[in-house]
Amino acid sequence: MLVTILDLQAALPGIQRMRRWAHEALAVTAGERALDIGSGTGSEVAHFAERVGPDGEAVGVDPNPDMVALARKRAEVAGSAARFVDGSVYQLPFPDGMFDAVRCERVYQHLDDPVAATAEIVRVLRPGGRVLLIDSDWYTAITHPGDPAVIQAMSEVMLADTPNPGSGRRLRGYLTSAGCVIDDIGSEAVIWDSVSGAGLFRHMTNQAVERGAVTAEQQERFHLDLEHGFATDDYHLSVTMFAVLAHRQFASSAVSSPPL
Repeated sequence: MLVTILDLQAALPGIQRMRRWAHEALAVTAGERALDIGSGTGSEVAHFAERVGPDGEAVGVDPNPDMVALARKRAEVAGSAARFVDGSVYQLPFPDGMFDAVRCERVYQHLDDPVAATAEIVRVLRPGGRVLLIDSDWYTAITHPGDPAVIQAMSEVMLADTPNPGSGRRLRGYLTSAGCVIDDIGSEAVIWDSVSGAGLFRHMTNQAVERGAVTAEQQERFHLDLEHGFATDDYHLSVTMFAVLAHRQFASSAVSSPPL
């Protein structure tokens, strides 16, 4: 189920535009070492592998062993040199300063301690290395059609279950607090299609019913309204994603005073 959701999301035009912009901004080149944190199905690590070529290294890390196994299989089938390892953003299995570039997409919304995660990302970057964080800001979500009260109730349940739902707007601050310099910022209002939207909202309404936030009757009415919107092409489901590009500062060398 998770793989299906990730593949559907990856096909959304908004996700594709954001990823293209991100790769252009990060500008990984031949011979570099690039890391993708929360690598999922491995598609973006495969893109890194093409950019770094045979003299570079493209690595993906993910805390889900099943996703790591799937990514390895897909890379093998595609003949990609992308490499995948198990690991957490809180404790990356790499030495200090190993990577020229690090990318992390839609991980921060799930983090209880984003400050610690950012410090760990910066640790594995070489001085001058680039980091690009991408995440959603769930407070920007728009849903049409549907009863506004039901949509609000569903949203409150989802936000309560998401450790860091406003992560998109906070990425800049996480990076600057970790000593990085901001180089660029991008955004994209990702618009779901009827297929990906229906699955997302079925999950959200099921959660809301389980918590007693909405009734089964309200859930059914909401889905009828949504299905009518899909059938008449009168719907809008979106959330804004933000991307922040930064680099790790070089250690400042102390300037000695001239002798008196």
